[in-house]
Amino acid sequence: MAAPRKKILAIVGRPNVGKSTLFNRLLGSRRAIVEDIPGVTRDRIYADASWDDCEYILMDTGGLLPKAETEIEKGVDMMARLAVEEADAVIFLMDGREGLHPNDSDVFNILRRSGKPVFPVVNKIDGPRQEGDLYEFYALGVDNLYPVSAQHKIGVGGLMDDVVKHLTLEPEGEDEDPKIKKVAVVGRPNVGKSSLVNRLLGYERVLVDEVPGTTRDSVDTVIVRNATPYLIIDTAGIRRKSRITFRVEKFSVVESLKSIDRADVALIMLDAMEGATDQDKRVAGFVHEKGKGAVILLNKWDLVEKDNETAGKYALEILEDMKQIAYAPLIFISATAGKNLHRIFPAVDTVLKERSKRIVTGELNSFFETIKREHSPPLHRGREVKLFYITQAGKSPPRFVVFTNNPRGIKPSYERYIVNRLRERYGFSGTPIKIHFKKRD
Repeated sequence: MAAPRKKILAIVGRPNVGKSTLFNRLLGSRRAIVEDIPGVTRDRIYADASWDDCEYILMDTGGLLPKAETEIEKGVDMMARLAVEEADAVIFLMDGREGLHPNDSDVFNILRRSGKPVFPVVNKIDGPRQEGDLYEFYALGVDNLYPVSAQHKIGVGGLMDDVVKHLTLEPEGEDEDPKIKKVAVVGRPNVGKSSLVNRLLGYERVLVDEVPGTTRDSVDTVIVRNATPYLIIDTAGIRRKSRITFRVEKFSVVESLKSIDRADVALIMLDAMEGATDQDKRVAGFVHEKGKGAVILLNKWDLVEKDNETAGKYALEILEDMKQIAYAPLIFISATAGKNLHRIFPAVDTVLKERSKRIVTGELNSFFETIKREHSPPLHRGREVKLFYITQAGKSPPRFVVFTNNPRGIKPSYERYIVNRLRERYGFSGTPIKIHFKKRD
């Protein structure tokens, strides 16, 4: 039997009423972007949460906008409506300081028509003096209101005690679902990350706009291919430091790095029209330093004028420019046209398999003798550097320990030589190889 599906609790309401603050309060961490700028959260954000042993999925949204005018506002409104459709229960958040807004009634009517359990919550009620502001909200025709202060955690407990009654988990099955494969889509803003996720999924799961950096927070989507689930993490674009002018953009960079840290494999997207920029190399460096698997996706390939030699030349140039992840497979794609997207998941599976590869110690040391014989380490301060033996200490990524008489005598160039020889013999495609030199007692 399959594992029970976690219920989804969505937080919706007009922009800037404190949805992200409540989201972070329920998680106990600063997971969503919180700023004074209205509408900072422009897409749905998911996270696992629990209350009194009830596990559920908490979802933050960009805000319902019944009278949306601009294209970006219409997109935000559509995303919030999709969130309501997905949810099993809804917290409808309003602003106690502003009072009942005309749009609150419109939003509440939308939620009522959804047929989902709706919990009307008035935020920013910080004490007894603000409780008098509640009465006008009863004009919505509700019998019960939940006064809370998300910032100060006032009233949140009583609210959640009632919410979890509607989030009862299904009976547990005997078998657990297979371990989900976590894949982060990373790259500079506007290289097509969200377009790729939307194309893979088949509908506009992620808000796409012509404004670079539209996705400003990490967005998780589960995609199933050949009965295998993949968690796709569409990250905010990592911008150049000189272009980070708002604190919200700075936090987006932090979120992108956290997304890379959560993933097993990163899909590093490049713009084929621009090639590998310094910022692309920085993104690749983050992935390599974190020890994650990597697949390079050269997007917008359909826009490049090409002949029979173009792909080969591009591949050589890209891998030369991005030496730190030259071990990663490279796929030429077009996210908008759907070109070569069928190759992505097999490449991810291959990288995951290579990351979990383990080499038998006897075979490994037999080859290590060949490595030393063909090229021994240079002298260090006039003294011989001896390498005794090697063992694999871990995987995902592959980690090796080399025992030596002088760890400080190993130059980076010789470490790269060992790594390259291990790749020649055992593959390890798409994954970093970590080597630690340890002094033998």
